Amino acid sequence: MEISEKVVDDLDTLKAIASPLRMKLLGALREHGPATASELGRRLGESSGSTSYHLRQLERYGFVADDDVQQSRRERRWKALHAQTNIQSARFIDDEAGRALMHATIGYNVDYLLENVSEYLRGDFGPEWRATLGVNDYLLRLTPQDAAELLAGIQGLLEDFRSRESNDDQAMPVAWHVLALPKKPS
Repeated sequence: MEISEKVVDDLDTLKAIASPLRMKLLGALREHGPATASELGRRLGESSGSTSYHLRQLERYGFVADDDVQQSRRERRWKALHAQTNIQSARFIDDEAGRALMHATIGYNVDYLLENVSEYLRGDFGPEWRATLGVNDYLLRLTPQDAAELLAGIQGLLEDFRSRESNDDQAMPVAWHVLALPKKPS
């Protein structure tokens, strides 16, 4: 997959991605690579008819496309077109429908984050991972420009590491959650 992002800056595209199943389908294609609707259905516990419908909606809005390698003429293989989705929240904050969709989308992302935290707390991985990774938080006093610069730096660093993902046997997917949320002074 090309290292890129899908920018969501219009209400129709936000509607297209603001479905938990569509986000799961897109996530599965990003994590596991190209798959058919039937394979994705089995992986996610959904019917192939449902996954097929939602994949076509994702295709319509530029999130997925036919894979370059089609193993069979009977089943269509899908691939994710982008490594990440960037929802331009500022575009929707003043629109009631956009705000509601943003809340739903952010809610799904928070659920995903909580699943990852629960997995981490179960400790189902080696001690070398436990010693390296965890949950950290930082409270910084920044201007909007400082925050934008910091976020751009973090994104650049993540893209650098994405471009050199490892095939080593010890390598495993690591979910990096970057939240930059303003906090009102108390």
